[in-house]
Amino acid sequence: QVQLVESGGGLVQAGGSLRLSCAASGGTFSRCSMGWFRQAPGKEREFVGGISWGDLNTSYQDSVKGRFTISRDNAKRTVYLQMNMLKPEDTAVYYCAATRAGSWSTVVADTPRTYDYWGQGTQVTVSS
Repeated sequence: QVQLVESGGGLVQAGGSLRLSCAASGGTFSRCSMGWFRQAPGKEREFVGGISWGDLNTSYQDSVKGRFTISRDNAKRTVYLQMNMLKPEDTAVYYCAATRAGSWSTVVADTPRTYDYWGQGTQVTVSS
């Protein structure tokens, strides 16, 4: 069982930056692929990006490519989402998610149902 806790959300002006962190406890973090999702009011949860555990492949939603970067530190059991050039449309609750250990080693899963463990979410608000 993996427990995930996100942090780093907040209020930022358009064009600014934030770094979200997701700390994991329990389970074998180094063998879990990790994803970031977001959900705005009235909208479905959507994939933002992810990083596999086997070869550290990353994948991003088109709207965040070139602005967001995902990384992981297995020693710290933490995955990060660096968000630059933020836009008002990035406003949402951001969730960290993990796959079951050993699965999705080289391919980044981009659907919520693929992930087995979820954090509680952290609010990101971008003002115009």
